[in-house]
Amino acid sequence: MKPLFVILSDRPASTFPEGLAEFVRRPRDYLTDSKSFASKRARVINLSSDFSYMGRGYYVSLLGAARGHRVIPAIQQLTQLRQKQLWHPVVEGIETALNGEIARLPERPESRFEIFISFGKTDDARFRKSSAMLFDRFQVPLLVATVQFQPKGGTWEYTALEPVSAQHLDPAEEKTFRASIVEFLHSAWRPPKKAQANPRHVLAILHDPNEKMPPSDSRALKKFAKIGKAMNIDVRFITKADYKSLAEYDALFIRETTTVNHHTFRFASRAEALGIPVIDDSLSILRCTNKVFLAEALQSQNIQAPETVILSRRTLADASKSLAFPMVLKIPDGSFSRGVVKVKDQDELLSQGQALLDDSDLIIAQAFVPTEYDWRIGVLGGKPLYACQYFMARNHWQIYRHGSKRTESGGFKAWRVEDVPAPVLDAAVKSSAIMGNGFYGVDLKETGEGVFVIEVNDNPSIDAGVEDVILGDGLYQAILSEFVERIVSPRTN
Repeated sequence: MKPLFVILSDRPASTFPEGLAEFVRRPRDYLTDSKSFASKRARVINLSSDFSYMGRGYYVSLLGAARGHRVIPAIQQLTQLRQKQLWHPVVEGIETALNGEIARLPERPESRFEIFISFGKTDDARFRKSSAMLFDRFQVPLLVATVQFQPKGGTWEYTALEPVSAQHLDPAEEKTFRASIVEFLHSAWRPPKKAQANPRHVLAILHDPNEKMPPSDSRALKKFAKIGKAMNIDVRFITKADYKSLAEYDALFIRETTTVNHHTFRFASRAEALGIPVIDDSLSILRCTNKVFLAEALQSQNIQAPETVILSRRTLADASKSLAFPMVLKIPDGSFSRGVVKVKDQDELLSQGQALLDDSDLIIAQAFVPTEYDWRIGVLGGKPLYACQYFMARNHWQIYRHGSKRTESGGFKAWRVEDVPAPVLDAAVKSSAIMGNGFYGVDLKETGEGVFVIEVNDNPSIDAGVEDVILGDGLYQAILSEFVERIVSPRTN
């Protein structure tokens, strides 16, 4: 059975090469009409006009992954290209090929020039090899690479890699685009090339000594170091200032609250570029920190979650047609109960929703599911590691209650994994598998109507005297052993 091709672009379908018009759809339709794009076999070419963070093109790649579609550019590569410090370590080998191409030219090019690359092809015959290598690594359909001569080193370097839309192409670019997209659709789709890991036994733990609500307290961090020493693992603590020295370490454990626009994501991406095992990896951060992705992914895998509606400014007022009040509104990348509000009527829906939409093109609304506690199941490498019940803060509907002066939280109860109800464990393992093969904290609500997955967190909490109550030192040993295994036998996250 042949895969279904979908080309997402705002340019008219009639302007595409002959035979492709039937595959062309608008990005907006892909985002708002998931039922029309339900096929798991879909291969999606994202030619959106806005690839900015949380813009339309960003969400196409993000939700495409949640729906199980093969999307180019993939959300991981698209995000990596947003910051030079993320992509430049990856292209060093490609720059070697680029400099070789330039060295063979009869005349030296201008000190700064651009290369238009369409599906790995360029009409500039001088740079065909390096252009193909860029596409193999990032798989961005349309890319403009800026090249500049660096007098200090006497070499040529990529100074910018910009995804572009198919909206406004000059005649030469249009010709290359039309030929290359047809050729690409008739070729085999391959995943982006990745670096290989170099196994050793030194673990860096990234942390922020000044973070108010870190994923691990100081006592837990000291336990990692103490137990690591007993296991012949050299555990060293690093901060964001150590970015340039990351290559000195052999594995990275992120113990800082993560988000995409943050140095934690840059560290994860840098580790991957160096071939260093990292928990959690950049793709897990991308997926876990965006609740829009989670909502689509759970629905795609038929995993029960509170009834959820994805909202934009255009559809905000319609949320009450699908959900009853009170309902919960969430920004895509909130953490520790921040960016989550409960609204009791249409007025609050509009006022609170508009405020949240100031920072994101999409938010989600969920049915309110009241419970006395949330389950938290820690899942490592696809297997349950620990279990806790976190109780709601006093006189509040969430675990955390953020005040102007301090943050309050409810109590907890640690459980042996084998004593946790099977439906809770099953839902936790299945939902964490959507995110990857790293370390996740799955939040669930157990009700008379079944188990509902609320959230899947990357770098979940490990605090001394809380998550380690049952396993004790065994919890730290299990995590450190996972790193040893990944160092010795590299795997894909």
